[in-house]
Amino acid sequence: MTFMPINLQTWSRGQMFYYYSKIAPTGYSLTVTVDITQMHAALKSKDLKFFPAYLWLITKTLNKQIEFKVAEKDGQLGYYDILTPLYATFHDDDKTFSLMWTEYHEDFTVFYQNYMQNQIQYGGNHGVLAQAQTLPPENSYVVSCVPWISFKHFAVHSYENKSYYFPSVEAGKFYEKGGKLLMALSITCHHATTDGYHVNCFLEQLQREMDCFYV
Repeated sequence: MTFMPINLQTWSRGQMFYYYSKIAPTGYSLTVTVDITQMHAALKSKDLKFFPAYLWLITKTLNKQIEFKVAEKDGQLGYYDILTPLYATFHDDDKTFSLMWTEYHEDFTVFYQNYMQNQIQYGGNHGVLAQAQTLPPENSYVVSCVPWISFKHFAVHSYENKSYYFPSVEAGKFYEKGGKLLMALSITCHHATTDGYHVNCFLEQLQREMDCFYV
C-alpha cells in the first residue's frame, strides 16, 4: 500500500475539490441494475461463493481510477495505489453484523482464499470489528450488500466526523427478469473527488468484467 501526494495547485480537479469539500460539501449516490448472469454461473460451476467475488471485482474496478482512491493522510491530500474492501459479516445467532476486511490481491484465487480464511478465523466474533485486534487499514472503503431486499435506491451520506472521500458500494438481492439474473447496485461518492463521468466509467467497466467473468 502506497500513498501518493496530490498537489492541489496542479491537480486538474483542484478547484472542484476545494469547492465541494470546503465551500459546499456535497455527496451524491445513484443506483443501477447490473447483469450478473455470467458471473453467477461461472462461480456456481466451481461451487464458489458470490459475495467474495463481488468484493474482489468491485475493488478491482474502483482501483483503476485515482479519483476513487483519494484520501487525506496527516493533513496531506493524496491517493492510495489500491483500496481494501471493508465489509459486513452477518451473525445468524443474534441477527447483528460485524465489520471485516480482506486486503485486495490482483489474483482472485488468492483473495478468495484469504477471505475464506478470515471467515474461519474471525467470522464468529461479534462487535463492531470482527478483527478486533487491529483497526481497519487506512485504505479501506465500505462495500457490502443487503441480500434480503431488491431495492430501487440506497444511499449513505456522512461527512461530519472526518474528511472521507472513498466511495461506498451496496448491492441488493438477486432477481430474475427476461432470462437474466440481475442485481441492484448503489454507489455513493463525494463530489469533491468524483463526477458522473467517473461513476459511468466504473459502471461500464464493471459490467464488462461481469460479462466475461471466469474462474
